[in-house]
Order: sequence, then structure tokens, then C-alpha cells
Amino acid sequence: MPRSRKSDPVAIIREISESFPEVEDKAFGGHFAPAFRVRDKIFVKVNEDLGGFTAKAPPGAQQALIASDPDRYYYPDYVGSKGWIGVRLIPPVDRDELAEIIEDSYRLIAPKRLVRQLEAEAD
Repeated sequence: MPRSRKSDPVAIIREISESFPEVEDKAFGGHFAPAFRVRDKIFVKVNEDLGGFTAKAPPGAQQALIASDPDRYYYPDYVGSKGWIGVRLIPPVDRDELAEIIEDSYRLIAPKRLVRQLEAEAD
């Protein structure tokens, strides 16, 4: 039985990511899982098994998240040393928590003009 869009974590990630200015879904390299970019810079990459994703985290957040729930959060290969966090999509998935992680990543990667645009749209 297919999951509804409301309960499909990848659909939730897509909905959140595509709500930000100038975002496109363009797979990474030879991969097929979604990778959300702003100005061709990835800010969220869904894992190939669709069981999680990676996102850029603000300073200190990576360590704090992993310490708070090591079953859900992890230090991802290749990009962990650059401050990215891995998130396993273990049910129940908290949409607000995903939105916060994804928005933080967008704000860290997007040009300042687009971040200001996002802030103006929120007001």
C-alpha cells in the first residue's frame, strides 16, 4: 500500500525544501535520490535508500543532535567533517523538526539575498 503524501518522509522533505526561493531538485552525480539545491549548491540530499538525508548544520548543532538521539542523528561520511548532519527517517517523523533542520541548511547555503527574501516572505 503506497504511503500518503502526508506520511511519506521524502514527500515531506520535498515539500519543505521546495518552499524556499530558487530551489531545484537535481540528483547528485549518478545517484537517483532527490538532492535539493539553491543556485546549484546542495543543501539537502536524500539517501539512496530513502531512509534518511543529510543537511548542513549550524555550528554546534551536529554534535548536540547526535548526542541527543544517536539512533536518529549520525555523522555522515564525506560531509560530516564539513558540519553536515545525517538524519534517519525513523517513524514517527516530526515534520516541524525536519522543517527546522532543512531551513537551517538552506540559510547556511543560500546567498544572503535569498535568505533576506525568505525572511521577507515570513513577515
